[in-house]
This record gives sequence, C-alpha cells and structure tokens, in this order.
Amino acid sequence: MEFVKLGAEIFIPDGVDKEAALKRTTDLCIAAHQDDIEIMAYAPIAKCFAKPDKWFTGVVVTDGAGSPRTGEYESYTDEQMKEVRKVEQKTAAMIGRYSAQFLLNFASKEVKDPGNEALVKELAGIIEKCAPEVLYTHNLADKHDTHVCVALRVIAALRSLPPEKRPKKVYSLEVWRGLDWLRDEDKAVFDTSPHPNLAAALLGVYDSQIAGGKRYDLAAAGRRLANATFFASHDTDDYESASYGLDITELVNDGNLSEADFISRYIDYFKAEVVERIRRFVK
Repeated sequence: MEFVKLGAEIFIPDGVDKEAALKRTTDLCIAAHQDDIEIMAYAPIAKCFAKPDKWFTGVVVTDGAGSPRTGEYESYTDEQMKEVRKVEQKTAAMIGRYSAQFLLNFASKEVKDPGNEALVKELAGIIEKCAPEVLYTHNLADKHDTHVCVALRVIAALRSLPPEKRPKKVYSLEVWRGLDWLRDEDKAVFDTSPHPNLAAALLGVYDSQIAGGKRYDLAAAGRRLANATFFASHDTDDYESASYGLDITELVNDGNLSEADFISRYIDYFKAEVVERIRRFVK
C-alpha cells in the first residue's frame, strides 16, 4: 500500500504476504509514539501472543524525532533518533510476534493539525484493510497533546467508515495519565498478568528511552501492579497485573456526540462520586 509520508513503511515480522498479515489481524492498536503500544496495549499483545487465530497489529503515527536524549544518545540528530526508534519498534514487533507493524512517519505538529485529512484518510484505510474485531488507541483525558490528537484522528477515521466496517469494540487506554480515576463501573479492566517475561522484554528494547532517563519499563509495570492491587478495596485481587481502558465505541458510532462532551461525562461521574462520599460522612 502507498503511504502519505516519505519513509513510512509496514514491517511484517514473520515475512508473510502483507495482505495476508493485515487480513489475519484481530486486534489493532493505533498509537502516537514508538513504545506507546507496548506501554498501553500489553493485554491485547499477550492475548494474541502465539495464538494461531489471534493476531495483533500495531500502528505508530509519529516519526520519533522529538524524543528526549541523554548519555550516548545525547548528540544524536532528529534523523538519527528516528532511525533508532524505528529499529526499536520493529524489534518489539518481532518479540511480540505482531502480525504487522506500521510506521507512518508523521511529525507531531502534523498530527496536531485538525485539518490534516490525509492522516485521517490513511488511518481509515489501515483500519479498513485490517478489519479488526477490537481497536485500541489513546484516551481523551491523557495529558500528552500528541496522544490526545492521535485519539481524535482515530475517532474521525472510524466515523468516516460505514458502520459495518468499524470494529465491534473500541477502547482508549492509559499512558501519560492513568485511568484509575474512572469509577469502577466505567473501567475496562485488562489482564496484563500473562507472560511477565514478554512484558519486560517488549519495553526493554527501548534503550534510547531508558538510557535517556525515562524508565518507562519500570513505570508501566508498576502501574499495572498498582491497578491490580488497588482496584477493589474489599476483595482479593482478580489479577496480578492489570491495565485500565475506557470503552469509546459509543462515541465512535454517534457522530452527534462530541469528544469533549463524551469525556466530560466521565469526569462529572468522578466528581459526583467523590462529593457524594464526602457528604455521607460529614454532619
């Protein structure tokens, strides 16, 4: 398939025909940066790992040029960092046995442009070709601008498709802001307990980030452990490790519902729950 950006590519870890790799996809994750997939979507990666009837495909939208860098990477140019991060993402795709890995090579400023119809169209084409059962992306309450913008472009892409070509379920996941603030009944809880060695290996490949002073490998694992332990105060843990998501299928399918109004609903639920609890125990 043809890509919008020069240098964009699709990587197939097991070398099968590209069309076959896309067609077999059951779970698709569209993320902003290299390593976002492995931070937020480990549950579907593990669900599909070594399963003949389940296949995970990843899409990284940006080129990785703006990555922080220190130590041995301190003097790397943006072009050098882009190449390093591509190799890291491809290595993760091989370790995780992904069906396919897209690297779309957009600059962050291009993703943030609400008029960038070329990106929306490209994402819609990828979704249509993969025809996943479930799609995962960033959450609208994330505090990273590019993450939120990728989620907005994904929603626009999904809405541009006929309803019958949309995934059955669409979830938004946590990276730069956790979703533990959601009411328990609003959380989609994903089991990240299987294959802990795989989870560590997937994030361990991102040496440019770890050596650069960002211990995403430890932080992601710590959040998952905390989620599992602190989910229910009066029950034993269902999982050893868990990640949270929010089901945004309704938002995708209702073109009259704005993204801001949708996420505001859950923020209001949270506020009301906190206020009601306090009021129950004061005179």
